[in-house]
Amino acid sequence: MKKGFALGFTSLLATLACSAPALAAEAAKAAAAPDNTKAYITLGILVVAGVLFIFELIPLPITAMVVPVSLAVSGVITGHEAFQEFGNDTVILFMAMFIIGESIFKTGFADKIGKFTTTVSGGNETKLLLMIVLVVGLMSGVLSNTGTVAVMMPMVIAMCVSSKIAPSKMLIPCAFASSMGGMLTLIGTPPNGSAKMELAKYVSQVASTAASGTPIYEMQFFDYAWFGIPVLAVGLLYYALIGRHFLTDTSKRVEAAGDISDEEGKAAKDAARAKRRPEKMNTSVVIFVLTVLLMVLGDFKITDKIPVIGFRMPLHVAAMLGVCLIVISKTLTMKEAFESVDYVTIWLFAGMLSMSTAMSKSGAAKLLAENITTLSDNPTVVLAAVCLLTQILTNLMSNTATAALMCPIASAMATGMGVSPMPLVLGVAFSASACFLTPIATPPNTIIFGPGKYRFLDYAKVGWPLQAIVFVMCVYGIPLIWPW
Repeated sequence: MKKGFALGFTSLLATLACSAPALAAEAAKAAAAPDNTKAYITLGILVVAGVLFIFELIPLPITAMVVPVSLAVSGVITGHEAFQEFGNDTVILFMAMFIIGESIFKTGFADKIGKFTTTVSGGNETKLLLMIVLVVGLMSGVLSNTGTVAVMMPMVIAMCVSSKIAPSKMLIPCAFASSMGGMLTLIGTPPNGSAKMELAKYVSQVASTAASGTPIYEMQFFDYAWFGIPVLAVGLLYYALIGRHFLTDTSKRVEAAGDISDEEGKAAKDAARAKRRPEKMNTSVVIFVLTVLLMVLGDFKITDKIPVIGFRMPLHVAAMLGVCLIVISKTLTMKEAFESVDYVTIWLFAGMLSMSTAMSKSGAAKLLAENITTLSDNPTVVLAAVCLLTQILTNLMSNTATAALMCPIASAMATGMGVSPMPLVLGVAFSASACFLTPIATPPNTIIFGPGKYRFLDYAKVGWPLQAIVFVMCVYGIPLIWPW
């Protein structure tokens, strides 16, 4: 019996010894496999947040705060990473421009702008709408789209008040126009810069000619306009014929029980603004013009490294300088300055920036990209998949982060298929700028959220046809301009 036991034990050891390499290989394979747990947690939080946003089961700013709290508690990102975006440059810009905008109203300068515009447009709502879309679109081509909307928002509100039009019917077109105008030039929007850098890297490291013989080149300043001009033109036609019918008048909405209604809030603001300071009008105009000039001169550049005036003042620094001058000159008191900030917008934007960090750090965005963009070897199908995924991601996280994530993936896919990367990389850039479905997609969408008294779905109601139009233009138009 002992002999049989020894024989059996020896056989077992031999079997284990023989199978050890296979077991070790499996263990090594399992260890090498990426752990997607945090990615799935991030996507789960995103889905829950999306449901809360759409149905507004709790106030939107609270939903925006639940997101970073959940990401930190679940360990997807650290507590510091979850809330560090409250010091983000764009958050500071938002706060500053709310204050500067209030100074324009307080001194009565906004009323003059509104009356002038009403005279030019004849009080016609459609004419005023098209004027705003065209002006903001063109400005966004040579300025930051965020800076453009920050500067134009108080003026647009003044135009609406003077023309007796609900501001909510003009602010969304203003924000969307900035996204369309951003497609015109290199500096219009950050995704364009991401595409430029990716193509420059491809040309220097891979090839300057595709297998098909198509030249591959680094994008220059106005090259984007070949696609951007048709998009802006289509946007104007859309609002002239269709989009204006989808615009929402939010002036009579009442907030959740216990909150102040829009009518009461408007009455309170009107009472506050009744105490005008016309003697400070010239001061507010000088400060406003100075702030805008600093934004323009500091933001406009010929290349990525050579500013026109030899130095670069960030938008938020220029805006905060304007705020300091407004309070120092007593155009506004400190109390008035603090009260003019729309904290719904601040919480919504800063809170949801943590989702961008989590999507990137956890690998959730990359996981989505790798699974969705491997559907076909047909370039047109792949371009459609890449553009669709990019448009989904850009409406849920930062368009800058979306482009930074997707451009390298698009370039790698083009290399694998042996085609030019230009259609795919530029498809990512232009799709990332198509931010027409949510208030969290891009800063211009967010900054108008509070002043326009919007709900989450108001953006999709106006923007989904435009989103679909740009998608079709990307899939079929980009390859005509930049062939495979």
